[in-house]
Amino acid sequence: MIDLQSAGQGLDGYGLLCAQLESLLADERDFIANAAQFSAFLFSQLDDLNWAGFYLNRNQVLVLGPFQGQIACVRIPFGRGVCGTAAATLQTQRVEDVHAFAGHIACDSASNSELVVPLVKDGRLIGVLDLDSPKLARFSPADQAGIEQLAAIFLRLSDC
Repeated sequence: MIDLQSAGQGLDGYGLLCAQLESLLADERDFIANAAQFSAFLFSQLDDLNWAGFYLNRNQVLVLGPFQGQIACVRIPFGRGVCGTAAATLQTQRVEDVHAFAGHIACDSASNSELVVPLVKDGRLIGVLDLDSPKLARFSPADQAGIEQLAAIFLRLSDC
């Protein structure tokens, strides 16, 4: 596993992950298959995660998609919690302490920090990529930039 935060590798460390993800998804276009692979890839390659996966936009409600980790909330309204906020604002949410986030939804009591990237393709919100960690302040600005880069690769290589 790669601990990019403590290694201080920032985007350089994500360069290798980007190349690996390109290779992993190169021969498949199916969104669900690629989402399952991508969540497993992130969960296995990044340290200090207890959840990595997707919530998909289904008529302005986020519905649980492929993921790795503990059981999760199935439906999240837009504007509610970290994922719903990312969906409503179309802006990445990097939260150092989810317990201090107004309206946080505690799907897993072990989660302490969260990074949620909205997945927008051709002007449409497809869903969000959600990463949770038991560690406070797990996600740095470099992690955010790297995960956004990985999400862009996933969207480019997937039909949705």
